[in-house]
Amino acid sequence: ATYIDLDYSLWLYRFLTPLIVTFLLPLVFVALIYISFLVLFIYKLHRQVIMRAVQTDRNFWRVGRKIVAAIWDAHARIYHGYEVIGLDNIPQEGPALIVYYHGAIPIDMYYLNSRMLLQRERLIYTIGDRFLFKLPGWGTISEAFHVSPGTVQSCVSILRDGNLLAISPGGVYEAQFGDHYYELLWRNRVGFAKVAQEAKVPIIPCFTQNLREGFRQVGIFRTFFMRLYNKVRIPVYPIYGGFPVKFRTYLGKPIEYDENLTAQELQIKVATAIEDLINQHQRLPGSILMALLDRLPAFKAQRKAAGSEQ
Repeated sequence: ATYIDLDYSLWLYRFLTPLIVTFLLPLVFVALIYISFLVLFIYKLHRQVIMRAVQTDRNFWRVGRKIVAAIWDAHARIYHGYEVIGLDNIPQEGPALIVYYHGAIPIDMYYLNSRMLLQRERLIYTIGDRFLFKLPGWGTISEAFHVSPGTVQSCVSILRDGNLLAISPGGVYEAQFGDHYYELLWRNRVGFAKVAQEAKVPIIPCFTQNLREGFRQVGIFRTFFMRLYNKVRIPVYPIYGGFPVKFRTYLGKPIEYDENLTAQELQIKVATAIEDLINQHQRLPGSILMALLDRLPAFKAQRKAAGSEQ
């Protein structure tokens, strides 16, 4: 019986291999066409920015950042119809702290940073979880885009040097265990508030519409994965998705420095501002189907009209 099974397996392998190759080769060809289109689209959209950077910039990483930003911005426009609302709330120069809601994957921050680099010539420094720096290749990315684990003092130094800095108080915990109800999972974290108070900078609340509909966690074994995360402190909850839903990043009005506020009071004020953005711009609970329909101009206009009536 063993020999019969082995012979059958070999026959099945030999029979299916040509079929698999037949289907895969056209996909490779399609992928090459899409990559070619993407490169040409990037060149058409951002050729002046890239050429100017190559010709004039002496900063080692600046040209590389512009090229990567152009790729991400093209992906954002094509795949998610990405928009930024309230970009003028980020100062043209000088420091500010951007506090954002953390989706399952913070792809919206890649998009926002790319848009800022290309349109405003400003880089957003970012605080990332320590586990990221153990991943192959992340060292180069973090060096080029100034991503760091961050302490209160290092964050204050970044801001005092006149830079923009982005922090998600919920971090990986919010990324892993948030859901399509978009509740903030900050667990009484006030470090970002202490940073803003010490650096005396404004805080800009940030939220991206339909972020949880683009990528989601599986809906089972939540308690098990939460216990496992609390032990290992790395992302363990499986993610699915990559849906081409509509993304819009909303940047709220700056919350100016107020020496009379405590860190706890400032944290509550910022959380309320982000919750207001969520309640105003996010369908609750989130729906993948409706988020996909948001890509359609007719559906977008209908939803906008319904919102204005309310």
